[in-house]
Amino acid sequence: MEIETEKVDLTLNGIEQFTGTQAYHNVLNANVTDGVNYVMKNGYSWFITDTLIVIKMKLRNEEFLSIKLKLLDNNKAKMVITDGNEKTLYTQEYGYTDAKRELNLFFTDKVMMLNSEY
Repeated sequence: MEIETEKVDLTLNGIEQFTGTQAYHNVLNANVTDGVNYVMKNGYSWFITDTLIVIKMKLRNEEFLSIKLKLLDNNKAKMVITDGNEKTLYTQEYGYTDAKRELNLFFTDKVMMLNSEY
């Protein structure tokens, strides 16, 4: 018997549909919106969980955060977290990623959301 698996969309073709959220999803005791949940289900959960751990361990007192996943040459990537005014608070480099799309997220009031959901 063959088990059908969900097809992962690393290009996140459906991301433009998210301009608000109907529900919050609990991830590591933080809330994420429908859009971030979509991102997680399509191959980027590693990025979301890494970001939430950094926020909980290092940036928990910040009121607003802007989080960017930047794709670099040779399948490398970089996470950059700023205060929203381009003051860099944290960076992390990834030696390899299969990500196909750069992301821009916000974190405020214990909720992570796509920039289009803010």
